[in-house]
Amino acid sequence: MGLLPATSGSVNLLGQELVGMRERELRRVRRNVQIIFQDPYASLDPRMTVGGIVGEPFRIHPEVAPRGDRRAKVQELLEVVGLSPEHYNRYPHQFSGGQRQRIGIARALALRPQIIVCDEPVSALDVSVQAQVINLLERLQDEFDLSYVFVAHDLSVVRHISDRVAVMYLGKIAEIGDEIQIYEHPTHPYTQALLSAVPVPDPTLRGQREEIVLTGDVPSPANPPSGCRFRTRCWKAEDLCAEEEPALIQRVAGTSQLSACHFAAELDVIHAHPTP
Repeated sequence: MGLLPATSGSVNLLGQELVGMRERELRRVRRNVQIIFQDPYASLDPRMTVGGIVGEPFRIHPEVAPRGDRRAKVQELLEVVGLSPEHYNRYPHQFSGGQRQRIGIARALALRPQIIVCDEPVSALDVSVQAQVINLLERLQDEFDLSYVFVAHDLSVVRHISDRVAVMYLGKIAEIGDEIQIYEHPTHPYTQALLSAVPVPDPTLRGQREEIVLTGDVPSPANPPSGCRFRTRCWKAEDLCAEEEPALIQRVAGTSQLSACHFAAELDVIHAHPTP
């Protein structure tokens, strides 16, 4: 999104390099890349009405909607996300958390983007409301042909909504693959430990899976360990792990998933995932 300047690395979108892009060029790119923030309370300006909040993208990109059409377009967006057009003149404090997040979703949809970054969009909501927002996001994905970059720590939510999953540890991708590969046949020790901590819903199967208990504390992201960042807590760690950072490549023959572990090995998970 370019909200903070990148200190290193590369961000490539449809052949365009975004790191170092000028502000004017980045503004054009942002028409196709929008964001839904984590906190539905802090991400909405309390001094603006819903109409002003959802209509702000049209003010920044006036070529998308002429001034005379903006009210109708905002009210249409409110209906799309399950709110009433009559909410146009209300303020954020008059809505519940789930309704506020729907306002944020309407704002993200305003410019008809191709990609929406969902930054923990349901973590601040009650469980029952989470389900409503997730179902809304799935419906909108089909309706508007959207791609999501969905950031979350809830394993059940990630599995429910994702086609491709990347597991990160201390800012680095540890493993990446499709939903079945990651949840049923993880190869990286960190992924395996994460999934082993998920309670098994079937009591008769709980004794069939050994929980992987990690020891030690998480290192500081500002001063990560040499080599593999997970080695200080990994039961497979050897001298090579401290000397050489493992590349994110295919490690297990016959699979397309990538793993950043010198000693990656497939592990079949027994009902480790909770029912969505």
